[in-house]
Amino acid sequence: MEKIVDIGFETIHLGHGSGGELTRKLLDSIIFKTFSNPFLDQKHDGSIVEFDKKIAISTDSFVITPIFFKGGDIGSLAVHGTVNDVAMCGAIPKYLSLAFIIEEGLKVVDFVKVVQSIKKAADESGVLIITGDTKVVERGKGDKIFINTTGFGEMHPKANISVNNIKEGDKIIINGNIAQHGMAIMSEREGLEFESTIESDSTNLNYLVTDLLDKFGHKIKMFRDPTRGGLGTVLYEIANDVSKGVTLKEINIPLEKQVSAACEMLGLDPLYVANEGVFIVVIDPDIEDEVLKLMRNHQKGINTAVIGEFTNEHPNKVVMESLIGGKRIVSPLMGEQLPRIC
Repeated sequence: MEKIVDIGFETIHLGHGSGGELTRKLLDSIIFKTFSNPFLDQKHDGSIVEFDKKIAISTDSFVITPIFFKGGDIGSLAVHGTVNDVAMCGAIPKYLSLAFIIEEGLKVVDFVKVVQSIKKAADESGVLIITGDTKVVERGKGDKIFINTTGFGEMHPKANISVNNIKEGDKIIINGNIAQHGMAIMSEREGLEFESTIESDSTNLNYLVTDLLDKFGHKIKMFRDPTRGGLGTVLYEIANDVSKGVTLKEINIPLEKQVSAACEMLGLDPLYVANEGVFIVVIDPDIEDEVLKLMRNHQKGINTAVIGEFTNEHPNKVVMESLIGGKRIVSPLMGEQLPRIC
């Protein structure tokens, strides 16, 4: 971690949110120093950028606890989550806004870790932090730190992402193991130990999405990332949006053994556990083999699999063929299964 020199304080208190000299010292020594670029260096209330085409905008707030976990932290999660949401629209992420709500008493060393994690994740995702905000709330009125990010991206010229494009026979492909993120958070909270460490799958997916659009264009019908609510809820929502059925094959859904064991131990269904590095892509069936080859050759798609398809049978329902040959209806998540996972 980069050493912060001459800050003069070890914890953040209410004065750092006053808008005065302490605020300026906090911003100059940590925020502006870390994210320095021509847009942010103007230190204005906002930034002016140019786009030559349609843009996609997505915003999200991150309130996870604990703020540091195996495989990531609230900082990298805030970047990955919003970058991926922009990418799911068929856009190429370019810029992020960044807003902090910090609870009085947060250790500066922890804040610096989060900020530097954001910087690393933004660099890896190819996006710039161009504007933001910092507020400090009283002790007990927050949970260490909350983060809001808003992402902006140019639409890919070949993208035509819409549920209205989905037809019977279209294939559903997933890029990796499900339930990693939620179980990494839950196992850490519960102090569960396994033969191997369960790590969050939090990562940026925008480069893989761009590669798919570059090659296959309009034959890519839809992208979605199954974060809160998990894979089961997302597929249910799509099935209802297009008034078609989804046939799902449990045997094809990639799931790491340790994650499966953790879910079983806690009585959780991995279909409803959150993901942060997984997305589904709905494609024309005639490009299935080519898509699988491209995705499996990508670092973020090694475990890619075809998990199902759309059908005119059982409209508005997701029916999963189980490992033992039976069938069951996959309903949406009811209530909150895992609190504070993003």
